[in-house]
Amino acid sequence: MSLFFLWTDILVWTLVAVAVVGGWMLLRSPVSRQKWVMIFRSKIAMASVIVLMFYLAFALLDSIHFRVNKPNGGAPVVSLLDMAMAHQKDFSERTYSAPFATHEYTKSVVVDDKGRSVQRYLPLKYVQGGQMLSASLKGIFAGILMAIVLIWLHLLWHSKGDFAMWFKAVFRGETQLPWRTAYGVFTLMTVLLAWLYVMSFSYHVLGTDKVGGDVFYAALKSIRTGVLIGTLTTLVTLPLAIFLGVSAGYFRGWVDDLIQYLYTTLSSIPGVLLIAAGVLMMQVMMDNHPDWFSSTIERSDLRLLFLIVILGVTSWTGLCRMLRAETLRIAKMDFVTAAKAFGVSKWRIMTRHIVPNLTHIILISIVLDFSGLVLAEAVLSYVGVGVDPTMYSWGNMINQARLEMAREPMVWWSLFASFIFMFILVLAANLFSDRVQQVLDPRSIQ
Repeated sequence: MSLFFLWTDILVWTLVAVAVVGGWMLLRSPVSRQKWVMIFRSKIAMASVIVLMFYLAFALLDSIHFRVNKPNGGAPVVSLLDMAMAHQKDFSERTYSAPFATHEYTKSVVVDDKGRSVQRYLPLKYVQGGQMLSASLKGIFAGILMAIVLIWLHLLWHSKGDFAMWFKAVFRGETQLPWRTAYGVFTLMTVLLAWLYVMSFSYHVLGTDKVGGDVFYAALKSIRTGVLIGTLTTLVTLPLAIFLGVSAGYFRGWVDDLIQYLYTTLSSIPGVLLIAAGVLMMQVMMDNHPDWFSSTIERSDLRLLFLIVILGVTSWTGLCRMLRAETLRIAKMDFVTAAKAFGVSKWRIMTRHIVPNLTHIILISIVLDFSGLVLAEAVLSYVGVGVDPTMYSWGNMINQARLEMAREPMVWWSLFASFIFMFILVLAANLFSDRVQQVLDPRSIQ
């Protein structure tokens, strides 16, 4: 078994490194540190960040891949999440089954002992019925124990030697940040996920799909697609928006006219048409060069990468317009005029005096656009121009559920699972972005 990097793996870990370095540089400034403390003073913001961290953890677990060399010559690519969920990934049922069911969802024709053809609900092959109570207690106990250990370590690290006093302050809600709320949400999420994970060894906790695949496993695998679409698109959007927006506002003249013409023209074209055209062109190119890929996962990963690039190219115009307007205002301020008088170069003025004063707009735009991009992936996959059909995503699950909801009896759990997972992620992102906008936007009333 050897470590294997997909293109999106390289990008996501690069983004993590950039985020860590950028966060460290921001926290070096007392003003920036105070702003972020004000953001996390909100209990809603703190709870939302805890939920987002769980989603990010699953996305990172699914972004560490290994190539497994088998004796028969195969070399499949699996992630850490695949290894943890191997009991559901490698063993599929025959067809649909409801959540926590012990038998298939529809009747099948079988021959009984007397040679007669009868219709029966066949038992599931990989479900161990009768263990719900014991498995539930085991999962809840494991979740509580894990939460207590991790919270205790965090309290020990944060107390700086006076554990008892810090514990009392947290328990009474007297700390500067709402750690009691954070610990409560963390415990709830840990217990819920531990219970679902332990139960998944005995049941299909969210049922199975048409080909017998576990829906809970598919929903967990879809987290990576949603998070990557929402975050990696910024790698394409931000450089374009910052460079063009600041250049248009600072240089003005023909540079401003050219950039305005560019983003006005691009904004006039329906985004779905641009994305569909880009995805279809890429699909034709991939079909003409099948030798580029040694496995299905590499092919679907490249399509995901192209979709991220296309979304980034088509979604930078709004931020560029805002940065241009703000740069026009900042460029007339006294400290910029003084820098020009001292002979400071234009590029140095842009990077040292203008861009740092645009940080609040950039951060607000990132957190506000995240949920929109997650929903965009679901919509694009639903209409067939999103990620590869073989890739796990909430959009593909919803697309599959479209036909399942119309059958009799109705299969509702695929739509339910994708809706719940996507709803919680988007809701947490929106609640956190509201708090960020409230604190960082100078025009908002705090």
